[in-house]
Amino acid sequence: MERIAYKGWENCYELSDGLLKLIVTADVGPRVLHFGFVGGENEFYENAAYAGLIGGDTWRNYGGHRLWHAPEIVPRTYAPDNSPVTVEDHGAFARFIQPVEATTGMQKEMDLRLFSGEAHVQVTHRLRNTTPWAVELAPWALSVMAPGGTAIVPLPPRVSHDENLQPTGALILWGYTDLTDPRWSWGRQLFMLRQVPGAAEAQKAGGPVPEGWVAYARGEHLFVTTFRYQAEARYPDRGCAVEVFTNGAMLEVETLGPLVTLPAGGEVEHVEHWFLLSGIPVPATEGDALSQVVPAALACCRAVG
Repeated sequence: MERIAYKGWENCYELSDGLLKLIVTADVGPRVLHFGFVGGENEFYENAAYAGLIGGDTWRNYGGHRLWHAPEIVPRTYAPDNSPVTVEDHGAFARFIQPVEATTGMQKEMDLRLFSGEAHVQVTHRLRNTTPWAVELAPWALSVMAPGGTAIVPLPPRVSHDENLQPTGALILWGYTDLTDPRWSWGRQLFMLRQVPGAAEAQKAGGPVPEGWVAYARGEHLFVTTFRYQAEARYPDRGCAVEVFTNGAMLEVETLGPLVTLPAGGEVEHVEHWFLLSGIPVPATEGDALSQVVPAALACCRAVG
């Protein structure tokens, strides 16, 4: 872990195992600003308009990867993360600790651990309730991806009418979701959402996704996020463990933990595993995704165990 300056922020940390490189700022956040192969481009979106800015009481979408708490409510969700964070080097992982949010009483932490030579990062998100009362919330991890790629979200296994008469899954829509928008591709075993630079309207959808993964393909790289789905738990946003959102600038790959009633002084964690794979093109059809993306994603799930 090396301290560096990056994009106008003087206090940043570069974490690398020689294969992957992460850059995390300590001037605001916690935010992972950069994630990619060493010598390669950033797989995350960076908002150049906010580069290097610190302080203030307005929430800014700096880009990169961040931690929120669901459900999405103004102003609670948009508590600014514009203050310096504490950095701890624990040897096997680095911890980034946000000051207690003045408007919510929540404190956010993010632990980053690289698995040498595996293009694999474990991200442990932690919310701590410092208020004197219990709060219902869910940890919500958002990776803001660079433009021009496609998100791939698996659907539950398909069965015939004769095999099962009961519903097996759910698709959650937002008020601005337009199923006829050409950025969507609806398949039998998965759906995809393309990021189109300059697109005028935002789009979002989500669901339970018990398969425990979601992916984003861009160029010849595939970003896979895995997580543990808890079938008996209650999830926010009418049951979402995965959500994908896009506008004209970027696409967000989002995973959520179950809703919990967090007592005063309590903590809750949500763990993601990130994998970055090369040589996998952006799928144009469901068949492309089934032949290349899905096997790669399932291999990532098996690697986590």
